[in-house]
Amino acid sequence: MAEAWPVPLEGITETVVTTLGPNDRWNVAALGLHAPDGDGLATARTWGRTRTWRNFGERGEGYVQFTTDPLDFAEAALTVREEAEPVLSSADAWARATVERIEDGEDGGTQWVEWALEPVETGIERETVPTLDRATGAVVEATVAASRLGVSGYDRADLERRLEYFADVVDRCGGECDRAAMAVVREHSSWDG
Repeated sequence: MAEAWPVPLEGITETVVTTLGPNDRWNVAALGLHAPDGDGLATARTWGRTRTWRNFGERGEGYVQFTTDPLDFAEAALTVREEAEPVLSSADAWARATVERIEDGEDGGTQWVEWALEPVETGIERETVPTLDRATGAVVEATVAASRLGVSGYDRADLERRLEYFADVVDRCGGECDRAAMAVVREHSSWDG
Protein backbone atom coordinates (compact mmCIF):
# COMPACT_ATOMS: atom_id res chain seq x y z
CA MET A 1 0.00 0.00 0.00
CA ALA A 2 1.37 3.40 -1.00
CA GLU A 3 2.31 6.00 1.57
CA ALA A 4 2.88 9.74 1.29
CA TRP A 5 6.46 10.98 1.08
CA PRO A 6 7.63 12.03 4.57
CA VAL A 7 8.63 15.49 3.31
CA PRO A 8 7.12 17.80 0.68
CA LEU A 9 8.79 17.41 -2.72
CA GLU A 10 9.34 20.35 -5.08
CA GLY A 11 11.52 20.50 -8.16
CA ILE A 12 14.45 18.15 -7.62
CA THR A 13 15.20 17.12 -4.06
CA GLU A 14 18.72 15.79 -3.53
CA THR A 15 18.58 12.57 -1.54
CA VAL A 16 20.74 9.64 -0.57
CA VAL A 17 19.45 6.23 -1.61
CA THR A 18 20.46 2.82 -0.35
CA THR A 19 19.87 -0.29 -2.44
CA LEU A 20 20.57 -3.87 -1.51
CA GLY A 21 23.37 -5.40 -3.56
CA PRO A 22 24.15 -9.04 -4.38
CA ASN A 23 26.55 -9.10 -1.41
CA ASP A 24 23.64 -8.33 0.98
CA ARG A 25 25.15 -4.91 1.76
CA TRP A 26 23.37 -1.59 1.21
CA ASN A 27 25.00 0.53 -1.49
CA VAL A 28 24.85 4.26 -0.69
CA ALA A 29 24.40 6.69 -3.60
CA ALA A 30 23.11 10.17 -4.36
CA LEU A 31 19.75 10.38 -6.14
CA GLY A 32 17.93 13.45 -7.43
CA LEU A 33 14.24 12.88 -6.72
CA HIS A 34 11.90 14.75 -9.10
CA ALA A 35 8.65 15.92 -7.54
CA PRO A 36 5.52 14.04 -8.61
CA ASP A 37 3.91 15.18 -11.83
CA GLY A 38 0.36 14.69 -13.06
CA ASP A 39 0.27 10.96 -12.30
CA GLY A 40 1.38 11.51 -8.73
CA LEU A 41 4.63 9.53 -8.93
CA ALA A 42 8.05 10.89 -8.08
CA THR A 43 10.79 9.97 -10.55
CA ALA A 44 14.56 9.67 -10.59
CA ARG A 45 17.10 9.02 -13.31
CA THR A 46 20.16 6.78 -13.08
CA TRP A 47 23.07 7.46 -15.44
CA GLY A 48 25.22 4.56 -16.62
CA ARG A 49 25.47 1.03 -15.36
CA THR A 50 25.77 1.93 -11.68
CA ARG A 51 25.13 -0.16 -8.59
CA THR A 52 21.88 1.75 -8.05
CA TRP A 53 20.76 0.97 -11.60
CA ARG A 54 21.57 -2.73 -11.10
CA ASN A 55 19.97 -2.97 -7.66
CA PHE A 56 16.83 -1.07 -8.72
CA GLY A 57 16.45 -3.47 -11.64
CA GLU A 58 17.11 -6.63 -9.62
CA ARG A 59 15.40 -5.72 -6.32
CA GLY A 60 12.74 -3.23 -7.39
CA GLU A 61 13.16 -1.00 -4.34
CA GLY A 62 15.43 1.16 -2.25
CA TYR A 63 15.48 3.46 0.77
CA VAL A 64 15.30 7.15 -0.19
CA GLN A 65 16.75 9.26 2.62
CA PHE A 66 16.48 12.94 3.37
CA THR A 67 19.60 14.27 5.06
CA THR A 68 21.42 17.57 5.36
CA ASP A 69 24.76 15.94 6.18
CA PRO A 70 27.19 17.16 3.49
CA LEU A 71 29.76 14.44 4.21
CA ASP A 72 27.26 11.62 3.79
CA PHE A 73 26.02 13.26 0.59
CA ALA A 74 29.52 13.69 -0.87
CA GLU A 75 30.44 10.10 -0.05
CA ALA A 76 27.17 8.90 -1.58
CA ALA A 77 27.77 10.90 -4.75
CA LEU A 78 31.44 10.14 -5.34
CA THR A 79 32.57 7.00 -3.51
CA VAL A 80 31.62 3.35 -3.30
CA ARG A 81 30.11 3.07 0.16
CA GLU A 82 28.26 0.09 1.56
CA GLU A 83 26.49 -0.29 4.88
CA ALA A 84 25.03 -3.17 6.90
CA GLU A 85 21.74 -1.33 7.47
CA PRO A 86 19.58 0.54 4.94
CA VAL A 87 18.93 3.78 6.88
CA LEU A 88 21.87 6.09 7.60
CA SER A 89 22.19 7.65 11.06
CA SER A 90 22.12 11.11 9.42
CA ALA A 91 18.70 10.56 7.80
CA ASP A 92 16.11 12.97 9.17
CA ALA A 93 13.42 11.05 7.27
CA TRP A 94 13.30 8.12 4.88
CA ALA A 95 11.00 6.17 2.59
CA ARG A 96 11.29 2.59 1.45
CA ALA A 97 10.12 2.95 -2.13
CA THR A 98 9.30 0.53 -4.88
CA VAL A 99 10.75 1.45 -8.25
CA GLU A 100 9.54 0.80 -11.77
CA ARG A 101 11.48 1.41 -14.96
CA ILE A 102 9.38 3.77 -17.08
CA GLU A 103 11.74 5.02 -19.78
CA ASP A 104 15.32 4.68 -20.94
CA GLY A 105 17.64 6.17 -23.50
CA GLU A 106 21.11 7.48 -24.22
CA ASP A 107 22.57 10.96 -23.96
CA GLY A 108 26.12 11.77 -25.04
CA GLY A 109 27.02 8.10 -25.11
CA THR A 110 25.72 7.46 -21.59
CA GLN A 111 22.77 5.16 -20.91
CA TRP A 112 20.06 6.54 -18.63
CA VAL A 113 16.98 5.00 -17.06
CA GLU A 114 13.98 6.90 -15.66
CA TRP A 115 12.38 5.24 -12.64
CA ALA A 116 9.01 5.89 -10.96
CA LEU A 117 9.25 5.69 -7.19
CA GLU A 118 6.39 4.98 -4.83
CA PRO A 119 6.86 5.04 -1.05
CA VAL A 120 5.51 1.96 0.74
CA GLU A 121 6.96 2.59 4.19
CA THR A 122 8.22 5.83 5.72
CA GLY A 123 9.85 7.10 8.86
CA ILE A 124 10.71 10.42 10.43
CA GLU A 125 13.79 10.11 12.62
CA ARG A 126 13.93 13.70 13.84
CA GLU A 127 12.27 17.01 13.23
CA THR A 128 14.63 19.91 12.73
CA VAL A 129 14.43 23.63 12.30
CA PRO A 130 15.51 24.27 8.72
CA THR A 131 18.37 26.66 8.04
CA LEU A 132 20.04 27.86 4.87
CA ASP A 133 23.69 26.90 4.59
CA ARG A 134 25.77 28.14 1.65
CA ALA A 135 28.60 25.68 2.23
CA THR A 136 26.39 22.59 2.19
CA GLY A 137 24.75 23.82 -1.01
CA ALA A 138 28.20 24.35 -2.50
CA VAL A 139 29.19 20.77 -1.61
CA VAL A 140 26.09 19.40 -3.36
CA GLU A 141 26.83 21.45 -6.48
CA ALA A 142 30.51 20.41 -6.34
CA THR A 143 29.53 16.72 -6.38
CA VAL A 144 27.45 17.33 -9.52
CA ALA A 145 30.30 19.16 -11.27
CA ALA A 146 32.89 16.58 -10.19
CA SER A 147 30.76 13.68 -11.40
CA ARG A 148 30.63 15.24 -14.88
CA LEU A 149 34.37 15.88 -15.32
CA GLY A 150 34.96 12.89 -17.58
CA VAL A 151 31.64 12.99 -19.41
CA SER A 152 31.68 14.06 -23.05
CA GLY A 153 29.39 16.98 -23.70
CA TYR A 154 30.57 18.91 -20.63
CA ASP A 155 33.30 21.53 -20.80
CA ARG A 156 36.04 20.49 -18.35
CA ALA A 157 37.43 24.02 -17.93
CA ASP A 158 33.96 25.32 -17.03
CA LEU A 159 33.42 22.50 -14.53
CA GLU A 160 36.82 23.18 -12.92
CA ARG A 161 35.96 26.89 -12.58
CA ARG A 162 32.74 25.89 -10.84
CA LEU A 163 34.62 23.55 -8.54
CA GLU A 164 37.08 26.30 -7.58
CA TYR A 165 34.17 28.61 -6.76
CA PHE A 166 32.38 25.95 -4.69
CA ALA A 167 35.60 25.16 -2.81
CA ASP A 168 36.02 28.86 -2.03
CA VAL A 169 32.46 29.03 -0.64
CA VAL A 170 33.15 26.01 1.57
CA ASP A 171 36.44 27.53 2.78
CA ARG A 172 34.76 30.83 3.66
CA CYS A 173 31.39 29.63 4.95
CA GLY A 174 31.72 25.98 5.93
CA GLY A 175 32.19 24.09 9.09
CA GLU A 176 34.24 20.97 9.77
CA CYS A 177 31.74 18.60 8.11
CA ASP A 178 31.51 20.76 4.98
CA ARG A 179 35.31 20.84 4.69
CA ALA A 180 35.50 17.06 5.12
CA ALA A 181 32.89 16.69 2.38
CA MET A 182 34.90 18.92 0.01
CA ALA A 183 37.95 16.77 0.76
CA VAL A 184 35.92 13.77 -0.47
CA VAL A 185 35.17 15.68 -3.69
CA ARG A 186 38.89 16.36 -4.19
CA GLU A 187 39.96 12.82 -3.36
CA HIS A 188 37.36 10.97 -5.44
CA SER A 189 37.33 12.99 -8.64
CA SER A 190 39.78 13.89 -11.38
CA TRP A 191 39.79 17.53 -10.27
CA ASP A 192 43.23 18.87 -9.32
CA GLY A 193 41.85 21.63 -7.08
